[in-house]
Amino acid sequence: MTEEQPQPAAQVPAASKEEQIGFHKGALATLAKEREEMIKILNIVEQLMQMHVKGLKDLGVDLEAQAKEMAAKQPGDEKATDKLDELIK
Repeated sequence: MTEEQPQPAAQVPAASKEEQIGFHKGALATLAKEREEMIKILNIVEQLMQMHVKGLKDLGVDLEAQAKEMAAKQPGDEKATDKLDELIK
């Protein structure tokens, strides 16, 4: 039984310019569609987060005040929205 040895890179024919162009265009088209889907997912997540923030506000929880309070206790370079994200977690 003999195993086939992979050809060294020097012996593998390079793809033609048209093939390379097609490859890159195809990759970009696929990635653009993936980005669109990720944006859809991000929008859904944002809507859900806003629903929960509204629910907490309706229950009397002031997340902005809590974020400011945390920022005052721990001065740093983080924004209040980062603190708000921590509170939500």
